Amino acid sequence: MRFASHVAYLSVVVILGSAISPELLGASPEALIALGALGIWRYSWAAVNFSRALWFRLISQPKRRIAAQARFAAQGAPSHAYMLVTSYMIDTATTLAVYRSVFAAAANARDGATIVVSVVDGADERLIRQIFTTSAASKTGTVKLIIDRIPGTGKRDALARSLQIIARHHPTPHDVLLVADGDTCVPDNIIARIAPVFSDPKVGALTTDEAVSIPDDGLFKDWFELRFDQRQVMMCSMGLSKRVLTLTGRMSAFRAALATDPSFIEMVRADYIDHLRLGRVNFLTGDDKSTWFWLLRNGYQMVYLPDVQSISAETQPKPTFFESANALMVRWFGNMLRTNGRALMLSPRKMGLFTWWSILDQRVSIWTTISGPCLALLAALLVDFALLAIYLSWIMATRYVFVTLITAFRGRVGFPITYPFLLYFSQLYGALVKSFVLFRLDRQKWTRQSGGGARAQVTVGQRLVMASSVYMNGLAYGLLAIGLLVYVGRL
Repeated sequence: MRFASHVAYLSVVVILGSAISPELLGASPEALIALGALGIWRYSWAAVNFSRALWFRLISQPKRRIAAQARFAAQGAPSHAYMLVTSYMIDTATTLAVYRSVFAAAANARDGATIVVSVVDGADERLIRQIFTTSAASKTGTVKLIIDRIPGTGKRDALARSLQIIARHHPTPHDVLLVADGDTCVPDNIIARIAPVFSDPKVGALTTDEAVSIPDDGLFKDWFELRFDQRQVMMCSMGLSKRVLTLTGRMSAFRAALATDPSFIEMVRADYIDHLRLGRVNFLTGDDKSTWFWLLRNGYQMVYLPDVQSISAETQPKPTFFESANALMVRWFGNMLRTNGRALMLSPRKMGLFTWWSILDQRVSIWTTISGPCLALLAALLVDFALLAIYLSWIMATRYVFVTLITAFRGRVGFPITYPFLLYFSQLYGALVKSFVLFRLDRQKWTRQSGGGARAQVTVGQRLVMASSVYMNGLAYGLLAIGLLVYVGRL
């Protein structure tokens, strides 16, 4: 069935591509040149990242791993492991799997471990204590469990309180801190894999590969798995520069002495930006972006381990795939864009030119992605509708190639035929969501929690801000349309 679906897909590519003719090409040189220039820009950037990812995965990272292990062994300093886990509204089966993995990893920590768990519900506390009691970690004598039961005031408060608890243990510069969500299983050898990396004093944090566990087959599962395949490529590319673009909240590790710095804890607890139009925007979500920015601003390296993998449990948060994807994108991209602007204000010399350019591209790619289909529609309306068929053929062919390369990089052979469509959906609809969120940075909401996004009583001032967001967003689209018409020589 999969083979037949791929044959049908490629047949449609050929049929649509057959609409091209020399006469049609001659009738629309401006549109083709415009689309070609835009395509060269985007595809060359993709090729650069893919090439960097290959170099990192096959050549650079193996050498770095060997050097880190040798350096760690030569130092001989004890490296105590702190583990911080936050649990909120996690089902029992997932909690069992997650904490068994956490306690197994703690038991394997060479220099002992201190586990700080932040919970809201008393039932979670009792269950976690039972799991610990029956685990090997409780019998080692080197693992300590601290459960901090807190009011449900949000993940940022939970993280800040837990970091303050760890700070009272006075971690040394050699100690490591693993931060994980309560729905993420960690490898049992995770401490042995991450501790050598921190033997380099320039390293402030690291993040690892991620896999996802979704029980039900369907578009949501395909979409999530494809996103994690894409993530592996982009993280490897950024890992070459030792500056990843996010410290994933599901599981990342920090130098414990840095993560317990009072200014670090305060940024986790109460991060914000001052926006010219929106005023002060306090961050509800995006704690992983706050920790990333603190380390970036202070000049620390943030590295990537492509051969260490966590496994996160995920469920579809909304009734339909589209609603779920939309809700998640709004949260993800809002977190990115709220931090992206202030990161661009930092000197490229501090973070490296490639990292700075990648941060800039997060904004530029919003408009270049939207411009492609807009140019195709303009060409179809102004010249010939056959150009739209050619464009669709090109999109289908290139996304098929992209998906083939992305999944091959992960080490998988074959993929569902939904992947090329989901890739283009993520690119195009994702750009539309980013362009929406860019002018509404004050809108925030957890996917599964209430709060942050709702306004019980909207004031006049809030209505004016909302109206200005609509106006600015519409103005941006209008300027884009005028720019594209000028670009193709129609104005």
